[in-house]
Amino acid sequence: MKSLSNYKPKFLPTISTLTLHSLLHIHHQPHPNTPTQSNLPNTHLNEFTAACYNRDLPTAMKALNFMQKTQIWADSVTYSELIKCCLARGAVREGKLVHKHVFSSGYQPKTFLVNTLINMYVKFNLLDDAWKLFDEMPERNVVSWTTMIAAFANAGMRDEALGFLACSGLGILRQIHCIITKVGLDSDVFVRSALIDKYSKWGEVSNALTVFNEMETRDLIVWNSVIGAFAQNSDGDEALELFKRMKRCGFLADQATLTSVLRACTGLALLELGRQVHVHVLKYHRDLILSNALLDMYCKCGSMEDARFEFTRMVNKDVISWSTMIIGLAQNGFSHEAIDMFEEMTSSGTRPNYITIVGVLFACSHAGFVDKGQSYFQSMEKVYGIKPGREHYGCMVDLLGRAGKLNEAVELIHNMEPEPDVVTWRTLLGACRIHRNMDLAAYAAKRVLDLDPDDAGTYILLSNIYVNTHRWEDAEQVRKIMKGNNVRKEPGCSWIEVDKQIHAFVLRDNSHPDIDEITRRLIQYVQRLREVGYVPDTSFVLHDVEGEQMEDPLLYHSEKLAIVYGLMALTKGKTIRIRKNLRICGDCHLFAKLLAQMEGRNIVIRDPIRYHHFQGGFNASLLVNGLMVDHIEQTGVMIENQQKALTDLSKKVEGIICFSD
Repeated sequence: MKSLSNYKPKFLPTISTLTLHSLLHIHHQPHPNTPTQSNLPNTHLNEFTAACYNRDLPTAMKALNFMQKTQIWADSVTYSELIKCCLARGAVREGKLVHKHVFSSGYQPKTFLVNTLINMYVKFNLLDDAWKLFDEMPERNVVSWTTMIAAFANAGMRDEALGFLACSGLGILRQIHCIITKVGLDSDVFVRSALIDKYSKWGEVSNALTVFNEMETRDLIVWNSVIGAFAQNSDGDEALELFKRMKRCGFLADQATLTSVLRACTGLALLELGRQVHVHVLKYHRDLILSNALLDMYCKCGSMEDARFEFTRMVNKDVISWSTMIIGLAQNGFSHEAIDMFEEMTSSGTRPNYITIVGVLFACSHAGFVDKGQSYFQSMEKVYGIKPGREHYGCMVDLLGRAGKLNEAVELIHNMEPEPDVVTWRTLLGACRIHRNMDLAAYAAKRVLDLDPDDAGTYILLSNIYVNTHRWEDAEQVRKIMKGNNVRKEPGCSWIEVDKQIHAFVLRDNSHPDIDEITRRLIQYVQRLREVGYVPDTSFVLHDVEGEQMEDPLLYHSEKLAIVYGLMALTKGKTIRIRKNLRICGDCHLFAKLLAQMEGRNIVIRDPIRYHHFQGGFNASLLVNGLMVDHIEQTGVMIENQQKALTDLSKKVEGIICFSD
């Protein structure tokens, strides 16, 4: 590491341009609390300054001693020259005396001088002293951070170096990156890995990838850092691509690699790929982080049979393990089981956290357990010390709204300690639509649009509410505002994994090679379903057309296309698993339920809110009074033998994981 003692503030001329006379008369700084004395001799200050620049350590220290007694201070550049002299002579004791002097009697040296002292301690290999001084700095700059990071990286203390990077903000991080490159520290694998990690935590994955691609040589640590960066920032595709590159370079995956790959599979809802990764996980003595990642993958891919089995096999469980399972059960429609598991968790002595309570309240909301939900909510701070946040209030608004207690829901929103956000008001709006409270719906919609003027779904919902109550002028006014603000509804997209390939479907997108056959079969299925009572629910379409024209957009909703393709492409015993970017509408929910029953197939649809299981024609969530609630008896849910599931899994994939390029 290059010495930082040559650093000079921009506002000072370089030392070489100064005459000895000007150096001797450079402004000295008496302590601000000391009265100015015109007859105070300058002899010792001049002697001190000259000795510092002449590298005369004994004379400089003698003058420093007098200055200490009389509370006279020189300028920062002079002190930096004395520190250089201490470094050249290995004078640790004298260097510490300089440190003591510049901080004595409440005097506050400039950041430049403190950085020079930190660098002195680093050069003397006194890292604890350097760290202590760094911690005491009232103001730090990029030199302060870089000095500490370089010191601990050079000492092989990677975790400590990473810690300093973690504390710096994004702006400082970019400056540190530049200086690290200038001083040659970018060749250090630990520093590179740290930069990738920290850019990732700020969401700057493009910068993280740039740092990675600039490296001439890479090891497994750096590969894990960059794969983890993309997995944690919801870019599973790039994470998997990097994993394939890593394998082609001859590196074998370790537990950290597999954890990141599982997270990528989770984000993309790639169950089959996740199962392949699971086979490789079996080769390791799993740590808790990897076990929790595996559990999360199965929950978020909607395979609760696998999740249950993995959870029961875990020897050690922490609050993340329990919370992952509780939320997974709740989101997949097993609310009773989620609540039972919460009681089991608290009985085991594991204390719930913020996320755990969100999962429990979500379960109560979707099961219709009003009293139980209110009990958990009211006791969470008193019993567990967890202050309710927006997510908890949102679950309670949903719980009360589903139960038709709209006035209580509004009162709760108005009494919220955190300011209600757009999600809270959307939740209330959805309940108003179901219970046909038009005035409250208009109020909730206005609050949503105040916070998010581009929320197309709210315009559509409000317009349809007015149409359903024959308030035609109001409906027309909403449509005019929507058009005038150039608000467009985000197109729905659904995708399904078939033979390790992702097939995406968008409304009226005819790019899929089998779209003609998919459309033909979809029309046939709808005709057959009509014979058993299916009637398209047009309340989910903007009412600017009439009759059968309104049913036409519903027919080609992306999840319907994906379901039909799944029926075509997957064998009879395979579960059809679909992911959707928008919340499933009531019409598609009913369509999936009836089609699963008619065809005897299992369908799982994951939307941004929850998972909808249609198994053998029954759904873990049912429509009751227009609201999706968890089926109390879990009718028709067939749980396969868990040991058999893992055995079958092991037989499916052997050897190393293969990904097609």
